[in-house]
Amino acid sequence: MLGLQADPRSVSHMSILSKESSALGVLSQDLFVRFLCLERKRAERSGRRFVLLLVDSGSLLKPVTAARLKNLISAIAQSTRDTDLVGWYREGDIIGVIFTEVGSAQDKVVVHTLSTKVTNSLYALLTLKEINEIRLSFHIFPEDWEDQDQHSPVKSTLRVVPAREITQHKASLGLKRLIDILGSSLGLILCLPIFVVIGIAIKLTSKGPVFFRQVRLGQYGKKFTFLKFRSMHVNSDHRIHEEYVKRFILGYSPTEQTTANQQKLYKLTADPRITRVGRFLRSTSLDELPQLLNVMWGHMSLVGPRPPVIYEFERYHLWHQQRLLVEPGITGLWQVNGRSRVPFEEMVRLDIRYARSWSLWLDIKILLQTPRAVLSGNGAY
Repeated sequence: MLGLQADPRSVSHMSILSKESSALGVLSQDLFVRFLCLERKRAERSGRRFVLLLVDSGSLLKPVTAARLKNLISAIAQSTRDTDLVGWYREGDIIGVIFTEVGSAQDKVVVHTLSTKVTNSLYALLTLKEINEIRLSFHIFPEDWEDQDQHSPVKSTLRVVPAREITQHKASLGLKRLIDILGSSLGLILCLPIFVVIGIAIKLTSKGPVFFRQVRLGQYGKKFTFLKFRSMHVNSDHRIHEEYVKRFILGYSPTEQTTANQQKLYKLTADPRITRVGRFLRSTSLDELPQLLNVMWGHMSLVGPRPPVIYEFERYHLWHQQRLLVEPGITGLWQVNGRSRVPFEEMVRLDIRYARSWSLWLDIKILLQTPRAVLSGNGAY
């Protein structure tokens, strides 16, 4: 039998990495990511911020040499404190630094201070050519959602921790997107006559546009325009819903509403803003059909957590934000498990459970359960 032999260069590469990293106190990839997850959980409880710095070495360590690796790690070590953690975020390529207890300064101020300190250390120990190979990125938790944009030096840590798990499911995520495109396209074609009938009914019974547009938050807090059939009178006072959301998150319904079998409802069932047609659309979930366009455009998926409005998100506790780890959807675990009969905390737990245990099979099961949930009207008002 022919045996497989390891590439001597690969063995030498890993030997240098392991030897030098251990000598300089750099944590292994598994251990560092474990500490990163723990730090996130600690921050969720305490509210104290931390910064994750990712140092992408590019081609600087290809091929790796003891001198280059030592200089790079030494430069990073000079800009850290004893309480900070240094380790491999991606073995051999990306070194991570967790800066704890960063104080209460604005995110950009914190990043600028750390960036200056790290850059000065790099210039002291590396050549200009070597420095040009390196890319720095800063991730803050909890993040300032109002300050997130593509040009900001500050990035969300929501993207960081699950990144490894997501890359392991690239093929499945590709299939999920393909199902979304095919499903939304087929749905729009089949529902076109319904769109026309609903549009006419809305225009004949109340003044205003056919569609209701609202800014909502998608995956990782990205804003998008959310579509529904308009079910409310134009220029309605949205403070009614905002007050309801506030009370819902605190754990109780705006009024003590119960069904005939004494099940508590977490929904505005007597909203004065709703039109006659709108009440029917909501009870049958037909008002949700335009979201097929959001799915086709890539803002949403067929399956996922419901996208929150901004004033809802502003009242979230840190652990609630994990709902945004995955793309929002038209249907999900919440919809097939009672919808408005489910309290807020339980809804969040269902969404987080979905985000952590996502699979194509789970999506298929939820899609198959959705028609029964819609036809039964369970929790729809």
